[in-house]
This record gives sequence, structure tokens and C-alpha cells, in this order.
Amino acid sequence: GRLEAVTQQMGYHPQYLDSFLKMQHYLMHMDGPLPFDCRHYIAIMAAARHQCRYLVNLHVLQFLRAGGDPQWLRGLDFIPPKLRNLNEINKILAHRPWLITKEHIEKLLKISEWSWSLAELVHAVVLLAHCHALASFVFGCGCEQDEGPGGRGVLKPLSPGNQCFCEATTGNGCSQELLRINRKRSLDSCMELDSLRERMQRIHMETEGREETRLLQQDREEGERHEWRAEHRAAPSAGLSPLADADGAVTSAANLACYMQDPDFGYQDFARRDEDQTQVFRVQDYSWEDHGFSLVNRLYSDIGHLLDEKFRMVDGLQSSTMAKRQGCEPSVFKRGIWNYIHCMFGIRYDDYDYAEVNQLLERVLKVYIKTVTCYPEKTNSEMFDRFWKQFKHSEKVHVNLLILEARMQAELLYALQAITQYMV
Repeated sequence: GRLEAVTQQMGYHPQYLDSFLKMQHYLMHMDGPLPFDCRHYIAIMAAARHQCRYLVNLHVLQFLRAGGDPQWLRGLDFIPPKLRNLNEINKILAHRPWLITKEHIEKLLKISEWSWSLAELVHAVVLLAHCHALASFVFGCGCEQDEGPGGRGVLKPLSPGNQCFCEATTGNGCSQELLRINRKRSLDSCMELDSLRERMQRIHMETEGREETRLLQQDREEGERHEWRAEHRAAPSAGLSPLADADGAVTSAANLACYMQDPDFGYQDFARRDEDQTQVFRVQDYSWEDHGFSLVNRLYSDIGHLLDEKFRMVDGLQSSTMAKRQGCEPSVFKRGIWNYIHCMFGIRYDDYDYAEVNQLLERVLKVYIKTVTCYPEKTNSEMFDRFWKQFKHSEKVHVNLLILEARMQAELLYALQAITQYMV
């Protein structure tokens, strides 16, 4: 399965993986304000902002499995206005979250036929932040490996050597039972994929059949009708489903542009010298622990606890070797990475000396962290290889987990603060 690459990498830190999977399962598959097909479509929109085919493909299949309308997969022009209206905050949160305001929230919540409820919006915001941050992890660990036309195909997948996934997560040898379960999951995934391919092929054939009927009615002469049929058989239809090629095989969103508007909108440095200084977000005024946690938990029951557990879990991961290599305590090194990521999004801690960042993080590491955090789709093989030289594999994954969680919390802080301002 496609998800295996992500779980395999996170498996180097099994306690974190358990926390991550619990939160993601609750977010995507348990009771909540949003319908299941909408959840996966929002995930598609979020992943598309970073051109993350890995996640788009995954959620396209899960969207169909949840009973989603295949027509929605043609792009934003084919989805309900309520979902399409989410595009603006998706774009802002993905690239410049400091620009989100209570006016953006008010626009979505205003009374109309397509308005969102507060609970629905909080669910959507958590989904967007989760998928944006997960895209960073996917690119950072080399899980994005699209070999198709136009695909980057630069990063090689990082495998845990000779260990299989359950060995990496438990530190013990695999039992035959675990191997059997893993193989069965792989077979089940293949069977589901085959079923979805058949479904898409059937939808494609039905669509072509209706189109052919309409055109045949317009062709009054028998010769013209036969000519059109011959041409139609010889060349792929221009109206193919975005999930099927000429042979009916699933290609899963070859053109991600259909899932986003304003594709040129991207990250800009928070403190641009040629612009007025944007208001700095001070954690002392609005923090996850004192404000964000209670708000999100009140509007979307229990998700706050699961998010909080995940934030705490990544903070508690052991990194003594990694920190010793940098000549500092583990907590100091991790806080330097976390605060550097938040600083790039305009979030500042009054009790932190930011001069420490330059002392703790060498330039190559800072470039890597900034790229994976702010524009992960630009991660290239050279940057990838240079970064890996000084760390063990588990340490590399640890850095990417810090990026994932720090980025997700940053986006949530801005969105939840704007919701709080609207409610006040």
C-alpha cells in the first residue's frame, strides 16, 4: 500500500507512530462534523498545494472508497460551492498562515446556503494543517517518488535496510504471524485497488457511451457516423476521467492543478525588508496549551487530546546522540529546531534567545529544514544527500517529525486564533 512508506519511516519511533495513527484514524474515519468523502477531498486539496502526488493518490482512492462522487475528481469547478469556498484558507494556511484573519473565518461562517458551522470549520482546519504538514514529511523522507510523466522522480525511497516494518517499530525480529498479517494487508490493498480500477473503468465506459449516443444523434449521415466511430476508437477520449487513462487504468490525478486556484501563491519570508513588518505572533498571548487546545476540543470532541498527545510525544523522543553530535543537550537541540520552524512562520517566544539557532543548527541543516517546512516540493536530491551525512536514519526521521509537528501547530495557532477573534 502507498501508506506503507510513511508508516515505515515513522516506525523508527514506534510510540510516536502509535500516537500519529490514532489521531489520523480519528480525524479521517471516526464520527465527526464532516462527511467522510468530504474529509478525503479536503485532504486532496491540501496535498495538491504542495504537489504531493503520494497523498493525493492515497486520498483519491479513499475518497472513492467512501462513496465520493467521481465527478469531483475533475477539479474544483465540479465540487459544491461550500467545499470550493475552503480554497482560500487552504492556500493561506499552506504558504503564509500569518495572513489569515477573522474576516476569512466570517466569510465561511456567514449565513447562506453554503455556510460552514464552527464545528465543521474546526474539523476542516485540522485536516488542512495535518495534510500540509504530512506533505512536508513525505517529501522530507523521500516517500514522494512519482515516476510518471512530469513527475520529479528524484528522491529514492528510504528503506530501513534489511529490516521489515514491524522489526523497525518494535526492535525485535518478526514473528511468522506478523509477517502473515502484513502480507494479507498488502493483498487486501491490491484487491481494493483492482476493484477501484474496475469501478473507474466502468464509469469511464458509461460516460463514453452517453457521449457517443449524443454525438450519434447529431450525425445524420451514416458515413459521418462510421467515420467518427473509427476516430474515436483510434485515439483516447479528451473527456477521460482524471483517474483513468486510455486503457482504463487508474492514473490518479495526473494534473494536480485542477485541485487548486492561484498556483503561483507560495511561501514568502515572514520578515520582508521591502514590506511593512507583519504583526508578530507571540506565544505568550495565544498558545496551544492555554488557548488552542480547549477551543479545538470544545468544537470537535477529543481531537484536542489526540493532537496534544502527538505534540508531547514528538517532544519526548530520545535524541541524545543527535544532540551530542551538535554539542548540546537533547532538549536544547529540539527546541532550537522547533523555534526556528515557528520563527519562519512569524511565531516568537519571548523567553528564547534566537541567537542559539545559529549556534545549534549549521547552515546546511537550516536550509534543509526551511525547504521541507516552507516549500517541500522543492526538496532535491543534492539537499537530501547532504543533509543525511551527519545523522543516523532514525535521527533523520526524528528531524522530519519535528518539522511535521511544529509546522502543524503553527498553522493551527493562526487558524484557531482567527476563529477565537471571530467568536469574541
